[in-house]
Amino acid sequence: MQNSNRAFLLGPLLKGVSRSFYLTMRVLPAGMRDPVGEAYLLARAADTIADTSLIPPPQRLALLLALRERVNGTAPGGASPSTSQAAAHDDALQRIAGEVAGQQTQSDEKLLLESLGGALDVLAQLDDADRTAVREIVTTLTEGMEFDLNTFPDERSGKVAALGTWDALDRYTYLVAGCVGEFWTRMTYMHLPGTLAPALRETMYQRGVRFGKALQMVNVLRDCGKDLRIGRCYLPATMLAQAGLTPEDLLHPGTSARARPLMFGLVRIALDHFRAAIDYTFALPRLSVRLRLACLWPILIGLETLELLVGNEDWLDPARPSKLTRNDVYRILACSTLMAPSNALLDMWFKRLLARIETRIAAIEKA
Repeated sequence: MQNSNRAFLLGPLLKGVSRSFYLTMRVLPAGMRDPVGEAYLLARAADTIADTSLIPPPQRLALLLALRERVNGTAPGGASPSTSQAAAHDDALQRIAGEVAGQQTQSDEKLLLESLGGALDVLAQLDDADRTAVREIVTTLTEGMEFDLNTFPDERSGKVAALGTWDALDRYTYLVAGCVGEFWTRMTYMHLPGTLAPALRETMYQRGVRFGKALQMVNVLRDCGKDLRIGRCYLPATMLAQAGLTPEDLLHPGTSARARPLMFGLVRIALDHFRAAIDYTFALPRLSVRLRLACLWPILIGLETLELLVGNEDWLDPARPSKLTRNDVYRILACSTLMAPSNALLDMWFKRLLARIETRIAAIEKA
């Protein structure tokens, strides 16, 4: 029964809730799949709790923190749970299934929330090192979600709030994505010894963090218009002020052009992070094709998304999203699969993409 539950959770259910990430999971070397898949499932469940806007933020936060404690197997403050506390943890899972699952319009997300007990059983079946790593990444990711719930107003309030400074945005991108690059690197060193040079360990961890930050910067910029309409402005208030803008201004038609220089500045920061991600990928052995593809796909999709974003005159309009088509994604998957072992071909592809984005920015700034 345990094996069939594990197979369902890390197979059909993971595929149902992860969409594009499942493609990456399928090409991962076998040893990494279970802990990475388990971490994704638990983080996705937490994210669904945090994003269910029909439930008041304080209630979401309480359920999120209860799930974190359940994942870590601890009572508040880090103590081991007593019998009564364990019962309270089980009650939290029942509340999540009853209060949050019922609000989901996607059947797979509803099923995930109702299957949290099984997901926690899978966590318990991992070896000690994997279980510790999964607990740590889920803890950090939920700190990012907690940050969102404490920083921004209720989505239904009609109010908008912005992050204060660039440091706050940089910290946020670590909490929700940079830490994933760190976790990924840890899994590689643990499960694929010899794949990454031991002498590069610190460098690879740093590159992994920047890899995750690069991807989250794409999300922040691509989804800015949509996030503004639920009261969340991830563009720092200090940067907005320098451009003579407020978060509320960004909601008005025609503001995209005024905010474009700010967006370009953040794109340049993202490109620097992507260069670290490219270095990360080139540090992988050329014949570690599966691991390379798991890195290549998000980099290439992220860079092509930035290219669309830079060329989008109405980038703050949620009706004009900077989003790749399905055919674009299939093209990237096919071409990268052929090129994965060749540093020379990949280097040409990356340089061409980076140059196109930078040239486009320079031309617009000059006009």
